Amino acid sequence: MKAIVYEQYGSPVVLKLKDVEAPLPKDNEVLIKVHATAVNSGDVRLRKADPFAVRFMFGLMRPKIPILGVVLAGEIVTVGKNVKLFKAGDQVYGKTGMGFGAYAEYKCLPEDAVLAIKPANLSYEEAAAIPFGGTTALHFLRKGNISSGQKVLIYGASGAVGTTAVQLAKYFGTEVTAVCSTGNVPMMNSLGADKVIDYTKEDFSKNGETFDIILDTVGKSPFGGSVRSLKKNGKYLRVVHMALGPVLKGIWISMTTGKKVIGGQIKETADDLVFLNDLIESGKLKPVIDKTYPLEQIVDAHTYVEKGHKKGNVVITV
Repeated sequence: MKAIVYEQYGSPVVLKLKDVEAPLPKDNEVLIKVHATAVNSGDVRLRKADPFAVRFMFGLMRPKIPILGVVLAGEIVTVGKNVKLFKAGDQVYGKTGMGFGAYAEYKCLPEDAVLAIKPANLSYEEAAAIPFGGTTALHFLRKGNISSGQKVLIYGASGAVGTTAVQLAKYFGTEVTAVCSTGNVPMMNSLGADKVIDYTKEDFSKNGETFDIILDTVGKSPFGGSVRSLKKNGKYLRVVHMALGPVLKGIWISMTTGKKVIGGQIKETADDLVFLNDLIESGKLKPVIDKTYPLEQIVDAHTYVEKGHKKGNVVITV
């Protein structure tokens, strides 16, 4: 099968299109013919080994897992003999977890993976744009105990996580303020944000407004200013890995005030995708796709994503 392989860390040019052996499903696995995947910030960090700590988990000198890609949408070709939840011909979408491997024509996943039937009203490309941002945004908003009537600020609202978070926060009945760059203001309005702040013109943490939840999807919000902009029992949610200093400050704030700083790895299940399916099929959540590339142009796709200005998702057709 065709796959994008990387055998060393580095710039996008380390990604090579190669012929590799197709996987065979175990008794509890399904074999998926991948029709679409996506390039996410996590793929870029892993390819670059940035931060350096990535190497301690995924290979000190070279990558242990040669095929990247954490989301997919495709059709089940065959199933292992013990599989009960899916059958051949099912159109599915989901996440591969720490096994990665979606930058390929075929991928095996256990039936209890973060995998669900694809929403009928989405193409494979649209479906591939949902799992990364969808499960991440849902996890953190739930960690923040989001509820109707709250005021929520989404920082980095134009990315894969941010565009989903804006829509989910509106679904939960909150008043949403989106923070983005000038060019993305119209998109935020179209997604239903109640207020949009252009960070190139205004610092939200200095306007005196306070929020029940501040969700930073990109790790660039002012730490102290964000904490000050929380209400008495507010939650500051940080999607991106925090350095030791912010972690210690967050622990101290959580211990000494009613405010909470929350980060950490996300926990996700197939039920999260089922929850998102209902919103998608009822028109309350829609994928946002910036660009689509064929698998052969994965270097161009990674180069674009690494610039940090993508709007929603960058999808790869396989």
